[in-house]
Amino acid sequence: QVQLVESGGGSVQAGASQRLSCTASGLVFDTWVMAWFRQAPGSEREFVAAVNWHDMTAYSDAVSGRFAISRNDALRTVDLQMNSLKPEDTAVYYCAAGRSLSDRKASEYWYWGQGTQVTVSS
Repeated sequence: QVQLVESGGGSVQAGASQRLSCTASGLVFDTWVMAWFRQAPGSEREFVAAVNWHDMTAYSDAVSGRFAISRNDALRTVDLQMNSLKPEDTAVYYCAAGRSLSDRKASEYWYWGQGTQVTVSS
């Protein structure tokens, strides 16, 4: 049984930094692309960042230059370092596992965590 468990969410002020972490179990971790998505109230789930087993990364335009995704295959974790946070970054953040670094749609990802809330106040 595949499980993805996120941690590290919370409330911060605009301009602050926050780090999210996701721990995976039940899958051969180093054969999966790991990604972060987010979903704000009333909006669709959107792609944030992804990293493959060669540590190649991809980012959405909205977070490029502010967020950094990284993985540790030995610990089976994927982290999202979020800097210079803005109120529009407020959302539930989800960890996901997929097959291709070029995938950007939520429907293309196979496994999901339960999500962690990030709230950025101005």
